Amino acid sequence: MNSQKISVLLATEGTYPFHQGGVSTWCETLVNKVEQVDYVVYSVIMNPFVTQKFKLPAGTKLVSVPLWGTEEPSEHLSTPFATIYAAKRRTDEEAVRREFVPLFTALIEEILSPVKDHQRFGAILVQLYDFFQHYDYKASFKSEATWEMYKELVLKRAAQNHFGLSQPDVYGLIQSLGWVYRFLNIVNTEVPETHVTHSSAAAFCSIPCVIAKIKRQTPFMLTEHGVYLREQYLSLGQRQYSSFLSAFLMRFIHSISGLSYAYADQVSPVCHYNTRWETRFGVPRKRIEVIYNGVDQGVFTEAPRVAQTQPTVVMVARIMPVKDVLTFIRSAALVRQQIPNVKFVLYGSVGVQSYYEECLQEKDRLSLGDTVVFAGHTSNMAAAYRSGDIIALSSISEAFPYTVVEAMMSGKPVVSTDVGGVREALGDTGLLVTPRSPDELARELIKLLQDQELREELGSEARQRALNYFTLERMIDLHLRSYIQLASGAEERLPLGDRDHQGITRQKFLMEKGVLLMEHGLYQQAVEQFQAALREKPDSPLAPVLLGELSKAYNHLGQYDRSLLELERSAALMDALAMRGQVTA
Repeated sequence: MNSQKISVLLATEGTYPFHQGGVSTWCETLVNKVEQVDYVVYSVIMNPFVTQKFKLPAGTKLVSVPLWGTEEPSEHLSTPFATIYAAKRRTDEEAVRREFVPLFTALIEEILSPVKDHQRFGAILVQLYDFFQHYDYKASFKSEATWEMYKELVLKRAAQNHFGLSQPDVYGLIQSLGWVYRFLNIVNTEVPETHVTHSSAAAFCSIPCVIAKIKRQTPFMLTEHGVYLREQYLSLGQRQYSSFLSAFLMRFIHSISGLSYAYADQVSPVCHYNTRWETRFGVPRKRIEVIYNGVDQGVFTEAPRVAQTQPTVVMVARIMPVKDVLTFIRSAALVRQQIPNVKFVLYGSVGVQSYYEECLQEKDRLSLGDTVVFAGHTSNMAAAYRSGDIIALSSISEAFPYTVVEAMMSGKPVVSTDVGGVREALGDTGLLVTPRSPDELARELIKLLQDQELREELGSEARQRALNYFTLERMIDLHLRSYIQLASGAEERLPLGDRDHQGITRQKFLMEKGVLLMEHGLYQQAVEQFQAALREKPDSPLAPVLLGELSKAYNHLGQYDRSLLELERSAALMDALAMRGQVTA
């Protein structure tokens, strides 16, 4: 790696660089556009046979961790065979009983408990990580002692009706232990050393970030696109698990999500909507910094005013239940009753095959024929948006969807369900409907399809809003600034000789007051304290950090231009101070 750059471990789960989608688009942007950073992509994947969809830049390291599809959990490791063989040799029943079983017992106790102790859970994961540096993962889990302990503990807790935990059958015991064995293969994988770690979800991919935080004090940044725990609850009903397995899985995921929130130094949801979940999980406001997704205005240019050969509604989404494609199809049938030549086109790959087949059956049942077209995945997203008069989104759950912001940047009017951060994105430049309501969606689509002037007005306003708030440049600047602030704290950047200087002391006092005010949501008062602190010593080594805090306060107040200006001032001052030798790079 280039020693002049910040190194960042970017942890993903089921997305980049092996799958398409909004999170992968976000990752691809960071890895390719944040030129001051060297990334190590740590990708948790379903199995080792998935095809890599994105080519990584030269010099970007990839660590892939398959959870299923391997006979030996160590197959993905670069560890020499001799080392793996020696670990297997030393992992006998005595070693498992003496060292692994006590750790594993504590782990299962923590997973089963509905009341979570995040520090205890983190400590257990680190101890397991250290254990597997010397002992074999598979032999430890497959030991008879491990199975007997697990069976006894779970049956005991179920017999006590441990906070609603039902009695499992043999399949439930085997399946739940199998989940632990597969998901925790992550602790069997070495965590590369970097300046900062960055997880793309409060999910299992946060585990390496937590390990690095505990073992090396590596700063940890967490981005939330969707709220992982909420999404798992929504999908649980479709899995048809037994009562025991459902409870076990959600408690396991609850442990992981809570752990992620507890150890992240900065939690950056992609919209303010998500912050309600994060604060509910106890994340202090001072650690939450919203960073909206940004899109390239050079790629998503305003579409020319060309009349379509027939009225066209476009949706860009993977075909899966959370996108509620069935509502999109049913609304098409209703729109066609008033606009017979209307065309509905869905661009997106098949995410869930059984759901795709259900969508095809619904299309046939409604005799939609050529009215609804499944166009599959497209690599030319800009052309997909231009091909429609209106861009629709029928999801039942979203975070801050790229499809909405890209459509806005393309100058297209949007009709979307009112979910997640969609309302934040659109403001008053689009139309919102209730989820799972084909009637409402059809009504708003008909309104726009029959009113060209309104379509053009909303499309123009949407593009202007996207240019103001959702550009690629703004997103990149905010991420880079976050990495810099995390990698080098204010106190460490102060030369020893200046730390007790009267001006610095007063400046630090005012900054701490501002941070406290921000923690309680008093952002305007925080701005006043930060400005007063800057007046004390405008060119002190602490000033770039103060400007960064001032930028955060303006961001919370919705004054995005001021926020970006303070970021630029901070970066310029940091460069100037570094040239004078007053701070270290």
